Amino acid sequence: MGLFSKNRTDGRTYDGTDNTRKGVIDRIKYDGPANELIWKFPYDNLTIGVQLIVNESQEAIFYKGGKALDSFGPGTHTISTANIPLLQKLINLPFGGKTPFSAEVWFINKTIKRDLKWGTKTPMKLRDPLYGFIIPVRAYGEYGIQINDARNFMTQIVGTLHTADIQTIQQHFTSLIITKVTDTISKYIVQQKVSVVDIPAQVDEISKTCKDRISEEFEKYGILITNFYAESINYPEDHPQVEQINQAQANKLKRDIEGFTYQQERSFDVMDSAAQNEGNSGNLMGAGMGLGMGLGIGGTMGNQMGSIGEQLNTNQNNQNHSKPPPPPGSSIFVLVNNKQEGPFNLGQLKTFIQNGQITKETFAWKEGMAQWDKAENLPEINQLFGSSTPPPPPPQP
Repeated sequence: MGLFSKNRTDGRTYDGTDNTRKGVIDRIKYDGPANELIWKFPYDNLTIGVQLIVNESQEAIFYKGGKALDSFGPGTHTISTANIPLLQKLINLPFGGKTPFSAEVWFINKTIKRDLKWGTKTPMKLRDPLYGFIIPVRAYGEYGIQINDARNFMTQIVGTLHTADIQTIQQHFTSLIITKVTDTISKYIVQQKVSVVDIPAQVDEISKTCKDRISEEFEKYGILITNFYAESINYPEDHPQVEQINQAQANKLKRDIEGFTYQQERSFDVMDSAAQNEGNSGNLMGAGMGLGMGLGIGGTMGNQMGSIGEQLNTNQNNQNHSKPPPPPGSSIFVLVNNKQEGPFNLGQLKTFIQNGQITKETFAWKEGMAQWDKAENLPEINQLFGSSTPPPPPPQP
């Protein structure tokens, strides 16, 4: 029986009489587990003419002295100086037969690995661009990879870690993924002016943006990102600041439906609060000040106050004023927001008119009147609308 008459399962040959008498390698092949990304052939005593078998979705790379000599795709290859010319220079070939030499063979698994998981161990602290609150946000999803540049992968990953399986890749790149996801979401909500509580509705767009940014980093290591999904981006519903944002959005939606602004809503609140204490001459002034703060200062306050008053008085004019007049008194009462205010003297009324808080359409009543009437129909009030302060006299020579 010849020296290499029988093949071993590991690719070596022996004569069948003694398992310790091992010959040189004559066949190189790898059929390892699917989760392995790279695998090194365990023996290095090769021969010229050795058969290299590379399966589909695999690539084999020959190394000699730490230098990659050549790579081989799927198929059966015979190692010789014809397909690896550098062997002629790197090894001594004194004979024409199967000359033994030492070299390393690495197999790279190029199948697509899907369903790799990623997720945040601790919440991301994101500042809401609309409300300024810092909200804790968690995210998780999955991605897929494929080795598309075997030599680059071997240099960047295997040369550093000396091994590479799915778990190694996940451990090595998890921090990078979370960093890119956090940065992408932060920039997205600022650029798009999206509140943190509205992020779940933007998952698809955010996933696409994250994939583009993460792919740039993985390509540096010879890895292609085949898919990247953010399955969920969420926040605690019971977080105090989340509840405040939800309440603010609900109030805004209510104002949009009813057709007024936040400033007008605050003005209504001030007037309603002032009108609840009838008979206090300071209430109307307080209401006017509140409106002024909400709508503007000076002329802008007067104009908008007058506009609101006209709307209210128009509604009052269409109603049946069956309410009996207030008890007799020496001063004048007015209606503001359908609430009785006063009594006021002419000096106070003049101030309210100048500030635009009382218009000619405002309803008023005084002792002796049978019912409420517009302010312009009361002579003592009507004359206040046309009165103005004379300019200062010219300086004396």
